[in-house]
Amino acid sequence: MKKLLKGLVASALVLAIAMPAFSAKAKTNKDGTVDIEIWYGAAASEAGPIPNDWVGYKLVKDKLKINLKLTALPSSEGDQDTKVNAAAAAKALPDLVMVSDAVFQKLVEQKLLAPVDAMYAKMPNRSAKLYDKDSRAFTTVKGKSYGLAQPGSIVRNEGVLIRKDWLDKLGLKVPKTTDEYFEVMKAFTEKDPDGNGKNDTYGYGAFLELAATNEGLGKRLDPIFGAFGVAGTWNLASVKTAGLNINKPEYYDAMVFVKKMVDAGVIDPNWMAYKKDDFRAAWKQGRFGIMREQNAAYASQANYAPFDANFPDGEWIVIDPPVGPKGKSSCGTYTQAYRTYVVSAQSAKDGKLDKIAELLEWMSSDEGYYLLGWGQEGVNYVFDANGVPTVNGIPDPSKGYTESTMIPLTQLRNMVYYNGDIELAARYPTYTTAVSHKEMSALKALRDMQSKAWTACIGQNKMPQPNADVKRFYEQGVVEFMTGKRALTPENWKSWLAEFNKNGGKEWEDSGIKTAKELRLIK
Repeated sequence: MKKLLKGLVASALVLAIAMPAFSAKAKTNKDGTVDIEIWYGAAASEAGPIPNDWVGYKLVKDKLKINLKLTALPSSEGDQDTKVNAAAAAKALPDLVMVSDAVFQKLVEQKLLAPVDAMYAKMPNRSAKLYDKDSRAFTTVKGKSYGLAQPGSIVRNEGVLIRKDWLDKLGLKVPKTTDEYFEVMKAFTEKDPDGNGKNDTYGYGAFLELAATNEGLGKRLDPIFGAFGVAGTWNLASVKTAGLNINKPEYYDAMVFVKKMVDAGVIDPNWMAYKKDDFRAAWKQGRFGIMREQNAAYASQANYAPFDANFPDGEWIVIDPPVGPKGKSSCGTYTQAYRTYVVSAQSAKDGKLDKIAELLEWMSSDEGYYLLGWGQEGVNYVFDANGVPTVNGIPDPSKGYTESTMIPLTQLRNMVYYNGDIELAARYPTYTTAVSHKEMSALKALRDMQSKAWTACIGQNKMPQPNADVKRFYEQGVVEFMTGKRALTPENWKSWLAEFNKNGGKEWEDSGIKTAKELRLIK
């Protein structure tokens, strides 16, 4: 027994020596406050720093007992990195600081950051709004989250739309599977859904919208490729599956389905010649009945007006992308730009994690959200009938949050914005159409599109690009299979793919997998 006790004591001593000594409670000032220093990314760096008499300082001090110290980072990422790296080298990082992806990785390797896993549960309101599973995965290294990654741009803002009035006219149901989609496309092409007596409609509309993340036939056909599990250029689902989708057997299956659409004449025959403006003019002229389109390009007042004038009884609805033979379904791939804030290891050692979590949770409360996002109610904004902040009706118009002199008051808004309905209501107002008098909302369309199946491909925009020859071979090759210049057979496809990989495709894929591992895009 004594021997066992002696062993346990020795083990405890080893653990005590190995583990950092964290303070049970943060050190307080004489007035009972805790110092919290934040280096933030200014929402509008050209507008100047937050003024010293900002009401938020006193509010946070009185309510949270936090003595807040704020420093704006330089506007350029390069200068930001220099400042943060210098502070890291001097072991003088602030409590909370925004960092680039490259600096994040470096600070983790240097063991200068604190794990923040325990913070998520301590700020449930903020975590629900800002830190989803993709966000947490983005900052997770070896099983621990070392950063608080907030979403930047709006994602998943496109979707599959179908002419409901055409479905109704032909007595058809909303299609679900690829086979059902094809039958509806065929009916839209052959059964005069607009009733004009002319053979001038098609089932599907697209154009070759190519980008770094959508080589091949472009993202307008991603819902078809998504049904076969190969949407987008890259698969970044895991280390095991990572690589170019074109090298996966399912890519050939998707090509066969698209070729079937082409051969049957159910896709607008101009799809390879269209540019974006041509494509959008075509759907407003009633050329086709199914498409992938962006929420505002479809539903904003200016963009929808021509369709409304041409087809007062016409109606588009957002539907689920097709389900393929193996149950796969996706509108396409998406990535997400993040603003990542990290907590210094020293701050955690000083016992400040709880206070930082308390501060961030308050920022995402109604009080903090509106103060940081728009200023003081009744001074910088008032709420309109829909609960959206507006400068219309404030006592002194010169103090409106949109005025250049007032912008410094909302320099922290990027710490609370999450692309919520309040933020987007001004950008996407609800309106009544001029001709058909329908109520339309690009915001409703956005939320419908975001609710559908998508494929997360976080970081795909950071993947290496093919050289010009490989890119040309890739994109020309798949088009040639569609036009019939190359017969789409298993043997021809296998031969072409081997040539693609031999002439740089394999090197590009290997480089991409290496990059994805280095940037922690795949795990």
